[in-house]
Amino acid sequence: MELKIARRGCPGEVGDATLHPVLRRAYAARGVRDSAELALTLDRLMPVGTLEGVDAAVRLILEHRERRIIVIGDFDADGATSTALIVRCLRAWGFASVDFLVPNRFEFGYGLTPEIVGLAAERSPTLIVTVDNGISSNAGVAAARERGIQVLVTDHHLPGPVLPEADVIVNPNVSGSTFGSKALAGVGVAFYVMAALRREIDARGNVVMPPVTDFLDLVALGTVADLVPLDTNNRVLVAQGIRRIRAGRAVPGIRALLSIGNRSMATVTAADLGFTLGPRLNAAGRLDDMSIGIRCLLAETDSEALALATRLDQLNAERREIEARMQVMALAAVSHLREREEEGPTRQGVCLFDPDWHQGVVGLVASRIKDRIRRPVIAFARAGDGQLRGSARSVTGIHIRDVLDGMAARHPQLISRFGGHAMAAGLSLEEANLDAFARAFDEEVSRWRDPGIPANHVETDGELTSEEIALETAQALREGGPWGQAFPEPCFDGRFAVKNARVVGEKHLKMWVTSGDGARSFDAIAFNFKGADENPPLPAGDVHLVYRLDINEYKGERRLQLLVDHVLP
Repeated sequence: MELKIARRGCPGEVGDATLHPVLRRAYAARGVRDSAELALTLDRLMPVGTLEGVDAAVRLILEHRERRIIVIGDFDADGATSTALIVRCLRAWGFASVDFLVPNRFEFGYGLTPEIVGLAAERSPTLIVTVDNGISSNAGVAAARERGIQVLVTDHHLPGPVLPEADVIVNPNVSGSTFGSKALAGVGVAFYVMAALRREIDARGNVVMPPVTDFLDLVALGTVADLVPLDTNNRVLVAQGIRRIRAGRAVPGIRALLSIGNRSMATVTAADLGFTLGPRLNAAGRLDDMSIGIRCLLAETDSEALALATRLDQLNAERREIEARMQVMALAAVSHLREREEEGPTRQGVCLFDPDWHQGVVGLVASRIKDRIRRPVIAFARAGDGQLRGSARSVTGIHIRDVLDGMAARHPQLISRFGGHAMAAGLSLEEANLDAFARAFDEEVSRWRDPGIPANHVETDGELTSEEIALETAQALREGGPWGQAFPEPCFDGRFAVKNARVVGEKHLKMWVTSGDGARSFDAIAFNFKGADENPPLPAGDVHLVYRLDINEYKGERRLQLLVDHVLP
């Protein structure tokens, strides 16, 4: 599919003369109208007490201060950081017995299932706290209550038509909630509960304990890794967490993951959290057991954290190999859906399945193929007993969880269970229903697609002058973050002449390019230029690049580098 450039509208600039002009334009294009909106201090957070249920959650947790609490998390980075946050807080604040349990996705599946409750019951807890899951765990909550175990559900996923009968539910996305930020990640919800708890502990007596803000590094990592929209509230949480990491006050696990990933604490960015730490943490849940990742985040010594981070790095390398093989198969499967190049795939929503695929990696494959064909994609793997487990990824303008909700209403026999967000969701169905599901998914996505938003358009922040393509601009943009979902890192487009191009590291494209006016030349790199399924020719002559500005630091020297996302004719 031939990509086309769509430049973001820029209604003027943010009126702060101290900001770099390019940064001012980028902010304006993202809806920032006043420099006051850019203050990412903690006093800009939505007040803790405005999140419904936190006060009841605090009362429930305090009832179990001398009893046994088990935290049950999800098997992704958001779940791992949420679990580590609550366990660290409760242990630091004098709770008698705090432990955690995370479902192995291959044995138990997602959420607080009755089977997980049975496993937890062997430790005789009096309270189960779910993090990043639980809002759809009706049967699991009922099983816990039958055993006399109280349940606090903290979650951010969209609820189903019937809520579980938990003792307390804290979720900004339940019906009737007026909380000002629906975009909180699971770790953000957990942070609000812990902040309310610490406030009550402080009110009861002067005890010297670490403040809840000591754990904002975990909140930043989980928020970025879960790809939730970075509204102002989430940008505050991420900015404050990054500030803590840069000051050298991160937990040993985060320090170790940064070291393994060759990232500097002093200059860490949200992109480092999302693309370096997040995948390594997620690899445990995808291939093995997320308790490895949680133990890394709970480690109290650098040596223990480094050993666990090394194991996570090994798992991530294995994940990349598995994903590469699956991606080749997936791209071959979608190739027959492509009509003439300019028209794109025939289907609006695409389902992919292979009997040999790894269920822990299908989400990554769905994401890669979605980026390639620019359509919502669901990738499925076998989960045993005739069931398929699928992972869905969507594109801007199509709320994938609502798509599945619409399908469940129209075709109630097709989907066993589902849940998720606007951009990502998970589901289960019988393998025998796959063909019927694929047809219904394509039809439902067609209903949602806005014909006014072409699938082949790439948004940029326009063209930079050759003088603006500078180290100073790159530094201003780096410090202007955090950038992320719904507040994207600025990217630009422009014409360049390729003077030299070669492949490095087997698949990356290294170029030396000259600006369109011929005034200056730049170092540029396009990562993963050579895909496993294709061997594109090296660009030469005049090209149109979509790129971001980056700072390449090597042996103490800082140089400007263009990170190229697309090389267009």
